[in-house]
Amino acid sequence: MKTGYIKGRIIYIFIALALIISMITACGKPASSNNPSNTGTPSDTHVADNTSKQPESKNSGDEITLRIGYGGSLCEAPLHMAVEKGYFEEEGLKVELIKLAPGTLFDAVTSNQIDAGFSLLASLIQPLSNGLPIKITTGLHTGCDKVLVKPDSGITSPKDFIGKKVGVPSFTSSPIIFAKRVLADNGVSVRIEDAQVEFVVFNTTDLPLALENGSVDAIAMNDPTATIAANEYGFKVIFDSALDEPYKDQYCCSAFVRENIAEDYPEIAAKYTRAMQKASAWVQSNQDEVARIQVENKWVAGDAAVNAEVLKTFNYIPSVSGAYEIFGITADQLQEVGMLEEDVDTKALQENSFVFLDGIPEEFK
Repeated sequence: MKTGYIKGRIIYIFIALALIISMITACGKPASSNNPSNTGTPSDTHVADNTSKQPESKNSGDEITLRIGYGGSLCEAPLHMAVEKGYFEEEGLKVELIKLAPGTLFDAVTSNQIDAGFSLLASLIQPLSNGLPIKITTGLHTGCDKVLVKPDSGITSPKDFIGKKVGVPSFTSSPIIFAKRVLADNGVSVRIEDAQVEFVVFNTTDLPLALENGSVDAIAMNDPTATIAANEYGFKVIFDSALDEPYKDQYCCSAFVRENIAEDYPEIAAKYTRAMQKASAWVQSNQDEVARIQVENKWVAGDAAVNAEVLKTFNYIPSVSGAYEIFGITADQLQEVGMLEEDVDTKALQENSFVFLDGIPEEFK
C-alpha cells in the first residue's frame, strides 16, 4: 500500500511538471503567426499586401520592398536603366521586379501583385475612370506609336482613311487611341455610331502580315515593332507620335504607384519617381548604350542598332506637368470619340489621377 502511494505521488509530480513546462512554452510563443518577420519570404514585406503588418511609421517605409511590374518593352528604358545604373539603390529604395505577361498590367494592380509600374499614359485614362487604384507620379517620355500603310496604298492623308480598315492590337491600346486622335483631329469620324473607319483587332505579331496580305489597309503599332515592320516589309509610316505635330511634344509614357503607396508611404513613392526621372534623363543622352544594355542583358529583344534609332526619336525629358497636361487633352479627346463615358468629369479625373510629391521637379534634365 505504501509502495502504491509513493508511485502515485511520483506520477502526480511528473504530470504537474509537464503542465508547468507547457504553460511556460506557450507564453514564450508569439500571439499571432501573421507577423511578416516570422515568414521569411520577401513578399511579406510588400506594402501593398494588406495581410502584412506594416511599419509603425507611415512615412519612413524603411522595411518596404517596392514591387515594380514591367513587360519588357523598349520604351521601358528608364526602368531598365534605373536598375542597371543603380538609381534605385542611390535613392535607398528596395525593389523587386515582377515580369508581367503582355496586357496584364492593370490586372496585376487590381489583384495587388505590384505596387508600381510604367505605362502608356493614354491607356491609363479609361481604367482610371473605372477606379484603377493608382496615382501617376511623372511623365517619362514622348513617342511610341506609329500608323503604317503600304507605299502603293494611295493613303496619304487622314481623309484617305475614310472607308478603310485599320488593324490594331486591341480596342483599348495606345496605338488605336493615337490613330483615333489623329483621324478625329482631321475631321474623320471614329465614333462607333457613325464611324468612317473600321478598326480590326489582330495579335501584334500578325499585324504586319494582315497589312501585307490586304486584310487591312493600315496598321497601328507601338515601337519598336512598328519600325521593325516598316523596315522588313517596306511599309510607309504615315502617322508618327514621335515626330508629328502636336503629338511629338506630348508625353506618352508615365510612372505610377498604387494609391496606398502614394497615401501612406509618400517618401517611397518619391524615391521611385526620382530614380525613374534620373534614369529617363540618362537615357536621353545615351541611347546607343541603352539599346546595347537592353539587348545584351535581355531586357528586350531585337537589334540594338535598330532599337537605338527608335529611342532617338523619343524625348526622354521627364515631366510631371507635361504628363498632367496631356492627360487632360487626351481624356477630352477620348470622350469626344466615344472611348470614355460621357458622364465622366474629365477635369476631376485628371486631378484625381495624379499625385504631386515633395522633392520631385516639374521637369528633370
